[in-house]
Amino acid sequence: MARPARRLRGARGARGVAGWLFVVPALAFYAVFVLRPIALTVQYSLYEWNGIGASTWVGLANYGTVFTDPDLLDSLINAFQLIVFFSVIPVVLGLAIAATIRRIAASRLALVARTVLFLPQVIPLVAAGIAWSWLLASTGVVNQLLSLVGLGGVTRAWLGDFATALPAVGMIGAWVLLGLCTLLLLAGMSKIDPALYEAARLDGAGAWREFVSITVPSLRQEIAVCVTVTVIAALASFDIVYIATQGGPGNTTMVPGLQIFYLAFTEREVGTASALAVVLMLLVIACALPIQWFTKDDNR
Repeated sequence: MARPARRLRGARGARGVAGWLFVVPALAFYAVFVLRPIALTVQYSLYEWNGIGASTWVGLANYGTVFTDPDLLDSLINAFQLIVFFSVIPVVLGLAIAATIRRIAASRLALVARTVLFLPQVIPLVAAGIAWSWLLASTGVVNQLLSLVGLGGVTRAWLGDFATALPAVGMIGAWVLLGLCTLLLLAGMSKIDPALYEAARLDGAGAWREFVSITVPSLRQEIAVCVTVTVIAALASFDIVYIATQGGPGNTTMVPGLQIFYLAFTEREVGTASALAVVLMLLVIACALPIQWFTKDDNR
């Protein structure tokens, strides 16, 4: 009996080694292109360095700058404000649109709606930013339509006005992420047992009661994914803001990603930029982990 047992352990060990051999290339890639840059960023954040000359150890002084410099703090606040547009609007609207499409799933309109909503995911964000910059310009299509319906008094350069620049950028982000949230939620709705809806109808439940009592609770995991992805997109936003406003007017649309870019490559403050990058990474983790924990389904 000892020999078969040793043979079985040897076979398991061989399979374990083979499994690790498949994993090692991915781990090496992840270590070189993810973990190493993170470690270097943390290291740079402890120094004062212009990216070229000698560096000077400053300890946690760069982190003190991040939390005391009004401009850097404002960029963090702007990123959290964008969560309302990048996350709340796409998820709430996505739920409503997905529920509507589900009810007309057999019609051609549902297929057209899914295609149109997903188009922003196919369009490069740079191209989307340029297109929306034209649409929201003082002579753009949006203002022309407002003037056409008698609302010429509210027209303005939406991306150039201090009061509307950040909401305008947020609406661009909401437009980009709406299709992704809708399709994810639609995929989740397709897994819900139709018998649940039939039983609810037999009990006299209407469409709203079905949505609140069956659809939303059944989409707990999908909503968690949508919220996580969109919150990260808001906090780490860069390309749309850079193309649409470059952080202006003033610093009203400045976000941490753009601030890091300017600090590192324009102002040559690599240490401060690295510290802000580390703070941003920790904020993303601090926002993502509670979302996953609160929406965890113990039954799965």
